[in-house]
Formats: sequence, C-alpha cells, structure tokens
Amino acid sequence: MIAQTATKVRAQLDAFSGRLSAGLCKPARRFVGEALLGIATRGSVMLSEIGRALEEPIPLIKTETRLSRNLKRPELAEIGDAVLAEGAGRIGERTLLILDLSDIAKPYAEKMEHLARVRDGSEGTIADGYWTAHVVGVENEDNAIVPLFASLWSQKAPDFVSENEEILAAVRTVAAACHGRGVWVIDRGGDRGELYAPLIDERHAFIVRNKGDRHLLIGHSPSGTAKGETEALALSCPMHFATHIVREQAGQEVAHRLDYGFRPVRLPAHPRTPLWLVVVRGLGEKPLMLLTNIQVKRNRKSLWWIVAAYLTRWRIEETIRFIKQSYDLEDIRVLSYRRLRNMIVLVNAVAFFTASVIGTRMKLEILATHLIKASKRLFGIPDFRYYAIADGIRAVCARSPRRATKPLEDIPQLAFGFP
Repeated sequence: MIAQTATKVRAQLDAFSGRLSAGLCKPARRFVGEALLGIATRGSVMLSEIGRALEEPIPLIKTETRLSRNLKRPELAEIGDAVLAEGAGRIGERTLLILDLSDIAKPYAEKMEHLARVRDGSEGTIADGYWTAHVVGVENEDNAIVPLFASLWSQKAPDFVSENEEILAAVRTVAAACHGRGVWVIDRGGDRGELYAPLIDERHAFIVRNKGDRHLLIGHSPSGTAKGETEALALSCPMHFATHIVREQAGQEVAHRLDYGFRPVRLPAHPRTPLWLVVVRGLGEKPLMLLTNIQVKRNRKSLWWIVAAYLTRWRIEETIRFIKQSYDLEDIRVLSYRRLRNMIVLVNAVAFFTASVIGTRMKLEILATHLIKASKRLFGIPDFRYYAIADGIRAVCARSPRRATKPLEDIPQLAFGFP
C-alpha cells in the first residue's frame, strides 16, 4: 500500500508540475519537476535535501550545482502565474482573499543578498531577513484553503519601491487573475490611506481591521461633516446582536460572548463612498473594528458574515505557519536574491499541490486519507489537516524511494508526528 500511494503521489505531482511548466524550455521543465518533488518529499528548501530526494547516481554536489544554476532562471516567475491561474477558478464573488504579511528571519546570515531588517514574528525581535506576502483563498467559515500567491522582497533591493507597492502588486495580480472576484480581508497593516485609495478606486471588495486612531465621517450623507475617531465610534456603537463562540487559548477551549453591531461611515478622502464600521466586543480589552465597503444590513446574517470573515482570517494565519514549518522555509540558504524569490514561488506551488490538489479534489480523497494515515499522528487529525497530508507525503516517499538504493531494512520507518 505504501508503494502504491507513493507512486500515485508522484504521478499527481508530475502531472501538476507539467501543467505549471508547460511554457518553459525542457531544462526548466525538468528542474520544476525536480524542485517540487524534492520540496514535497523532503519537507525542505535546502538544495542538498532536494538533491537527495532525486537519488541520482552521481555525487550530491553535482546535483546541487545543477539545481542552484537552474534556480536562478528568471522565467521561473511564470510558475507563480500558473499556480494562480489554477487557483483562480476556485474563487467566487464572496470567496475570502486573505492577505498576510510575514517574514523570514535570517539572524546569522551574512552573505545572503539584500538582507534587510525585519521584525521576527516568532521571536518578537528585530533581525536580518526578508518580508513575504501570501494570498490564500478560503470560503467564509470553511477550512479548504487555496494558496494563490506568494512573494518575497527586501527594502534594500534595487527594484524596491515601498511596502505599499508590494502589497498592491499582490492585490492587483490576484484580482486580475480572478477577474475581480473575491473579498479582500486584511489585518491592521492594511489600515493605510495609501491602500484604501486603490482598493476603493479599483472597486475591490474589502474588510480591513482598523487600528482605532483613524478619523471617519459619520453617516452616508455626502453633505455630512461630523467626524469621530474610530475607537470612539466603536465604543459608542450600538450592539445589535450577540452570540457565543469557542476559541482555543493556551491549548484549552474558552467560550466567548461576542456582541456586535455597525454604523455607517465614510473616509474623509472618499466622502462619496459609503462604508460600514463593524464593531465586535468580547475578544479583548478593546473592541474589534472592521471597515468594509460590503453593504451591511441590520440583520444577523448580513452582519455576522462580516464578523465571521475576519474570524476566518485568524484561523487562516495557520496557513502561513503550515507553509513555513512543513517546508522548513526559514532554513532557506540560497544566497542570491533571484533564487530566494524563485524558491518562494516553488514552495507556494507545493503548498497548493498539498492543500488544493491532494487535499480537496474528491477523486483524490482516498489518496489524502492514506497520506493522513501514513503520518502516524498519535492524537488525531486537527481541523487543519494539511500538516498531516504534508507529513504523509514525506513518510510514504521515504519508505518507497524511487530507486532501490538501500536494503529494505535500512529504509526509514514512519516517524511519529504530533499535531
């Protein structure tokens, strides 16, 4: 069964790789297939690990050299476009497009090109590294993710303009592929006038969490001039409805009562554009403040859709951890900036394969089940099962190598993993 599952995984990955690289030259197509296989089966972005997955009958250093040379190809950026094209068909008018900014901290690196200062989210410190942007599609209150887009940048790179331009590039690239479908859900980092202007002018539906210090015009009347600070408006906002949710905190399930309401507002720079400030109390000392251009009506279903969309965004933050942890992204060691950017594109392609090809297609459901079983998790499968699928791919491929290069008794056994 292990050998059969491994063969099916490789066949699916070969077909996926072929679709992504169809427009590239033969050496590039070969490299894309090798890179995706290596990342998926070794769970690593290190070229030495990718090389080991290929099991070539030549010195490993020669395989690494070839991989490094091909990783620098500028046309590999097209792989990101191909992944986005595959995923765009899964995005509907109300599909959430979760935009998340993250980082790759490299505190001990010295020779990596264009290293810049970033805030290490895992340690809460400032270190050398790179910024990344990820866009993930998901239906409201669902777990089936579609990794659509990933990019890496450094503020020290010669072509860098600004963080706002990097964010807008991600929005415009995904929006163009999805023909404007989807609702953008962005954390407090999106609460910037430089982003609201293009979001409104280009007619993107959005939900943006506010910091609380922005001044808004009260009401939808174009002639109205009364202003208020967001947090003050939130504190005086009438709470129309209430509900209870269960949230995991420090490994325990904690019940929360949520009170939520809304009020019509406008941005001073866009006085003719009706917006709604949705307010949620019960998740912290300060109310949660969400600014949206999606029409909100005074009924529970309409208002809860906005609240649930942001709560879904919180859950999908796990996606970024899944990508970074499952493929050991922070252990990336290539030195050139182009190779770094290409590797991010390839990792996103593997995440798409794991989550959206193996993870959700009905005809591959049995295969996904076998992979989850192969991961040997002792405490069951969490809702975010893509960790288990990624672990399963590595496990079955480790036990069923492409070539019989080792005696059967030397083939590694399935490792126990913990959710």
